[in-house]
Amino acid sequence: MSRRIRVLVVDDSVVVRRLVSDVLSADPTIEVVGTAANGKVALAKIDQVNPDLVTLDVEMPVMDGLETLRNLRKDHPRLPVVMFSTLTERGASATLDALELGASDYVTKPANVGSVQASMEAVREQLVPRIRGLCRHVVRPAVGAPAPSVPTVPAVAGSATPPQRTGRVDVVAIGASTGGPDALSTVLAALPGDLPVPVVIVQHMPPVFTRQFADRLNGKVALEVAEATAGMPVRPGRAVVAPGDFHLRFRGAAATGQVVSTLDQGTPENYCRPAVDVMMRSVVDTWGGNVLAVVLTGMGSDGARGCAEVAAAGGSLLVQDEASSVVWGMPGAVVSAGLSPSVLPLPQIGPAIVERVRAGRGVVLPAREVSLS
Repeated sequence: MSRRIRVLVVDDSVVVRRLVSDVLSADPTIEVVGTAANGKVALAKIDQVNPDLVTLDVEMPVMDGLETLRNLRKDHPRLPVVMFSTLTERGASATLDALELGASDYVTKPANVGSVQASMEAVREQLVPRIRGLCRHVVRPAVGAPAPSVPTVPAVAGSATPPQRTGRVDVVAIGASTGGPDALSTVLAALPGDLPVPVVIVQHMPPVFTRQFADRLNGKVALEVAEATAGMPVRPGRAVVAPGDFHLRFRGAAATGQVVSTLDQGTPENYCRPAVDVMMRSVVDTWGGNVLAVVLTGMGSDGARGCAEVAAAGGSLLVQDEASSVVWGMPGAVVSAGLSPSVLPLPQIGPAIVERVRAGRGVVLPAREVSLS
């Protein structure tokens, strides 16, 4: 039998605790079982109220969010935790620290929205889907409820499931969302710095966060990693990350190696900007079928339609398996769409990328063994 998701709300602001509690309590699938004004109180309450998920403020007196998370993970390594952070340089840095410490996801606090009602709506749009996604084992669809929609993908002439190529790879395109920062760190750490193809990435993140995330990756992995800017060359040995609130596309001639990134604030797709689908379409327009598309953990279905275009062009697909995904929405959508991707656990994806690139080029590219701990 399904039941409501039990949530503990932790924030030093009584206004924020009330706002978040009211938003969550209004949802029939969620029950707020407690609140706490700091991490010390929260840790004491976890065993008392037995939550399915904790929302955790980053900046609090007595015990802040990071210290709370460190202590929480000792006794509750699998309890989902959603950080509540500000959309600032400091907030972004602390949130990325929290993700490295094992936070499941994050939402940004509403700012300059003009009214309490607007603030509540902003929290509802961000937080409720994440709670449901991270606690999908608790809530099951009611009998007779419509099944989750599967993205409609374009048919391929002469075949319901387009054959995947095993030939030349000229670009690796990666999409990720919830759980993606940790997954991307693991994948990129396995790639050599002299990878003979570029890597292009969409990780669903807001502005400020993407730049700091790219900078952190650049200091940890052998590849050069940078947040994409307009006109930035897309070249072998470099991974470019789409900036928050901008779609990432490409312009130029792949045959001559003269490809640059372009950025725009076109209409969001799948409620996302940047969107994986937008990037994947542009990758096909630029590199044709010489594409390896990779979809990692994340909510929703962003990337499924783009992967269909990659497959139709003759490229190959690789997705993270359900067991190693924080949320198997995006990779699961590619599988459900009938695109027959290779499905691998997270630790095997980086080496598989190296092998796919190597196989099409006749060169030796040993995967790296790097610990990010």
